[in-house]
Amino acid sequence: MRIGCDLDGVLADLHTAFAETARRMFPEVADALAAADVAASPPEDEEPADPDGYAPPPEMALSRRQSDAVWRELEARENFWESLGEIEPGTIRRLATLTDARGWELIFLTSRPRSAGRIVQQQSQRWLAGQGYEMPSLFVVHGSRGRIADALQLDVVIDDRPENCLDVVLESKAGAILVWRGTRGSVPVSAKRMGIAVVPTMEACLDALVAADRSKKDVPLLDRIRQIFGLRTRPAAPFLR
Repeated sequence: MRIGCDLDGVLADLHTAFAETARRMFPEVADALAAADVAASPPEDEEPADPDGYAPPPEMALSRRQSDAVWRELEARENFWESLGEIEPGTIRRLATLTDARGWELIFLTSRPRSAGRIVQQQSQRWLAGQGYEMPSLFVVHGSRGRIADALQLDVVIDDRPENCLDVVLESKAGAILVWRGTRGSVPVSAKRMGIAVVPTMEACLDALVAADRSKKDVPLLDRIRQIFGLRTRPAAPFLR
């Protein structure tokens, strides 16, 4: 199994660092800094498409000027990306154990902007190693996650952004698993229709991948994953396996 896995919002707790900085810089918006699914990932350079009316929540209810100011503060910190906590403590160590035991090939993907100190790739690799994942393979990437998944011949991509998961199923043969830390009712309606699996935690995602890996090998991998999540096992469009 070849897996692509996002960092921020999936494994790394960017939200806490962003929220604490925003509260200090703009105390007047402190009450709007609670949602853990807001600012969970770095902003992309381009605005995503709007499938079925979905739009990412505004970053911490800050104005664009305020949000940019918070990011400038974070990016000025020496080796900022090495300072983050793990959202679900122990998950990265479990991920390392599973990839070794089950022979999975795992590539970490991130669109993090530069910060002071070491380059983003090195900071991210050192962070993963510190959490228990030795010698991680990691790419700092921008643009469509679908085209990246296709180029890397990935089987599954794990991400916390619905628009990235949508890109994966539209522009590659990989399956997509959305780690959605908001309410179940707020999941974009396009997710299930497009065959995107949705999990509330990374722990649940790993449980599902292990179950799929252990199930009948005569069934294609993506069909096994769809069966576990109650999704249609036959593709609804030619771009799905």
